[in-house]
Amino acid sequence: MAHIYETSTMLKKLLIANRGEIAVRVIRTAKALGYRTVAVYSEADAQAMHTELADEAVCIGPAQVAASYLNADAILDAARKTGADCIHPGYGFLSENAGFANACKDAGIVFVGPPASAIELMGSKRRSKIAMQKAGVPVVPGYEGDNAGDDELIAAAADIGYPLMIKASAGGGGRGMRLVNDKSELADSIKRARSESKQAFGDDELILEKAVIEPRHVEIQVFADRHGNAVYLGERDCSVQRRHQKVVEEAPSPFVTPELRAAMGDAAVKAALACNYEGAGTVEFLVDKDRNFYFLEMNTRLQVEHPVTELITGQDLVAWQLTVAEGLPLPLAQNDIELNGHAIEVRLYAEDPSNGFTPQTGPLHIFQPAEAEGLRFDTGVRSGDEVTPHYDPMLAKVIAWGENRNEARRRLIRALEDTTVFGVTTNRYFLSRIIADSSFGAGEATTAFLQQAFSEDPSLQPAKPQIRQLALAACVLAHGANGQEAWSNAPATNTPMKLDIGDEIVELLVQSSGNSLSCRLGDEQHAMVISSIQDGILCTIDNGIRQRCQYHRDGDSLYLQAFGESWSVTDLTHQPAAGANGAGSGRIQASMDGAIIDVLVEAGQTVRQGETLVILEAMKMEHPVKADGDGIIAQVLASKGDQVKRQQLLVEISRTTE
Repeated sequence: MAHIYETSTMLKKLLIANRGEIAVRVIRTAKALGYRTVAVYSEADAQAMHTELADEAVCIGPAQVAASYLNADAILDAARKTGADCIHPGYGFLSENAGFANACKDAGIVFVGPPASAIELMGSKRRSKIAMQKAGVPVVPGYEGDNAGDDELIAAAADIGYPLMIKASAGGGGRGMRLVNDKSELADSIKRARSESKQAFGDDELILEKAVIEPRHVEIQVFADRHGNAVYLGERDCSVQRRHQKVVEEAPSPFVTPELRAAMGDAAVKAALACNYEGAGTVEFLVDKDRNFYFLEMNTRLQVEHPVTELITGQDLVAWQLTVAEGLPLPLAQNDIELNGHAIEVRLYAEDPSNGFTPQTGPLHIFQPAEAEGLRFDTGVRSGDEVTPHYDPMLAKVIAWGENRNEARRRLIRALEDTTVFGVTTNRYFLSRIIADSSFGAGEATTAFLQQAFSEDPSLQPAKPQIRQLALAACVLAHGANGQEAWSNAPATNTPMKLDIGDEIVELLVQSSGNSLSCRLGDEQHAMVISSIQDGILCTIDNGIRQRCQYHRDGDSLYLQAFGESWSVTDLTHQPAAGANGAGSGRIQASMDGAIIDVLVEAGQTVRQGETLVILEAMKMEHPVKADGDGIIAQVLASKGDQVKRQQLLVEISRTTE
């Protein structure tokens, strides 16, 4: 095989054209293989984890994505300045940009990914579907003709039948996609899908497909090299989705039989060979209840969920990518690839599931991933970092491996419960509830699972601390500032406390004597014994059970975690009274960094509790900022177009005394 090695080139320095956890993950493998590494970063990411982990780092522009991480010229200039001979695009940003792949080639820099021709072909749902039909890959019946005007689509829909899907040809992630159940919805849905596709992708071309109702979303990991070799490395089940965005990914699929795996794998390899593919790719399929499968799309890059494949195959897919990029053959033949055990991945986000999954911004006071057998955390953040509104608010991918699926589930639930995140609200409880769900456990989850089984789940409702949790907060607030010697010998006291627990203010009576504490809220009372409190750990004996509670204080804000749950309170005990109506402080602050896109009130105006005062835009979403009580606007401190920081004062309300 000497002739193969004659076509290979030893690469030495890798630039990673990405940020966050994927940049960190690529850098670690590259370093292990002996590569020098170069990070690129925006001004907002100057202190980010990936910039510090790389050997060299180059600033490529301001925080805005279009001016930095999508700035191909700046990235190529960084490669030239540092002498990088190859670029790994990660996922997102420029990873599926054929123009960028060609620009790398023109600059004499190896693009660690497929050829531009494959990216371009698979980036079009219409053209890729036609190519797959020619290659003998099963596709969903539909319309993908050259003439895709409104009249042609309406005529084709009559032949396809309902329900059907409208899809943006250049789309992904659910954008430009509409489910149409009836002819009466079609014309308006086409109009809206075109508009959304044009805005998101700069292309309003659409296709139609027969809707596969409540399918499984199963994808096959493929790899190909320039010597004509192509293999598949098992499948991943990504059926648990919210608004067409993947929430849980696992390998292997609990629904796929060995026979179906072989058939889908064969089809995926055909898809790769049909477009002269090189490197890592993912062929996505819809699988109906009878295990018929249909080509959905091919992602011409490394996927977010690639760790589950790595854990069940024992292979490093980034290392495979670099091997292929050097011109070497694939590390393994198809018969050498074995699947071992089960792996499940979830995406831990800074978002509030009880408020429409609104992205959260702010400081990460504490970020401490759980550590245990079979766990893997892919992350690009650390304690002390800031979650900004400029980028996707994913904190980490949490992955658990087990000898079997239940072991992986159990480990993942424990990992979510034991991971500490103080400072921003996360979707952790929502994720653990999914993994623990009996329908998910039985392998019954389809793409309709969350909508059908989780629309009323407790993890989607606002939660407030119960008396037991408030008693733990009272322990920290009453004694956390003092040493153990000081409070264990303290005389008995009765201390009133006023706490803001998110949606209301509660008043507690805290009775303490030595190391015993009792907390009363109305008719409820809870008592416990304090064993120790230091270094962010509170140990108590509650009903004869010794337990640990983690905590962190930031001014009047207190964050706590115990029993697999987390909660926070704000101590208002020593703050001035809010007003006669018992509402909030009247000091309306920004909940996150962002831009003011509208101001709806002016000084002297009377407002009611819950009325929208200001609209804040952050992370491409609009967030209404509302009055926390009745009153009169004393002053408005923000104007339309302002860029504001988290907790910046926007409006002050003076309370009425009526």
